[in-house]
Amino acid sequence: MRNDWRDEFRSGLANMVDQAVVSGAKQAEVFKATIEEIERLRIANERDPDPADDVSEHTVEEPANDWPAAER
Repeated sequence: MRNDWRDEFRSGLANMVDQAVVSGAKQAEVFKATIEEIERLRIANERDPDPADDVSEHTVEEPANDWPAAER
């Protein structure tokens, strides 16, 4: 059971590669794009391992009630 997630990951990855090739991509291009995307994800994770923990920098403002129909 030690490699259950790896087996599932491997199967999912193989399915994605197959889908891309069936859609017309060349297998070598799919492999290259996959490696590039994994590298991008690795770098993003090093910069911010859990972006969901970040406090929002945007202030949520109340809607304005100064438009004509708001006076009713």
